Amino acid sequence: MFTIKDNSKYVLEIKKSTFIGLLYKVDNTLEIEKYLKEVKNEYKDAKHYCYAYKLIDKAKFSDDAEPGGTAGLPIMEVLNKNDLVNVLCIVVRYFGGIKLGAGGLVRAYTKASSNTINKDNLVELINGYKISLSINYDKQKELDNLLKNVSFKKEFSDTVNYLVKCDKDTLDKIKELNIKYKIEDEILMEKGF
Repeated sequence: MFTIKDNSKYVLEIKKSTFIGLLYKVDNTLEIEKYLKEVKNEYKDAKHYCYAYKLIDKAKFSDDAEPGGTAGLPIMEVLNKNDLVNVLCIVVRYFGGIKLGAGGLVRAYTKASSNTINKDNLVELINGYKISLSINYDKQKELDNLLKNVSFKKEFSDTVNYLVKCDKDTLDKIKELNIKYKIEDEILMEKGF
């Protein structure tokens, strides 16, 4: 499973119609709604704003008044084929006056969405954990060294309290140090984070 590092854009012209593919990294439906609104404001004169999105637990697509199955579904198939998650792909269409037919629309929306995906921009996602733990100050340096390649936050009180996002290997190393921890949640995280 993959996501993207950075948002991207691709412009395609077919028979005087312009298709603008926009790919966004998203984590929730609020971000999706925000991007859809921004795109509709930025490209006010466009005829169609077709899209597909995939989150970990939800997916949706829209043909936005294009003939059924000719826009949103092809965009979703591109996301599925590339095993993408936490992404929104919008293809904005400016109609050029020449009808493309159902097959032409499917090919145009497929090409516009697939060309927004740059293999160098992909990040592999792996299963990980969000854990909490507390240690005495004398173990802080050792634990910080172990956690140098993962995301964590720490707070100080009578102990040092950590909230850590880590992969299974890091969790196993924490176990080896005999540090008590609590798994707060299982998560998907970027490989090598």
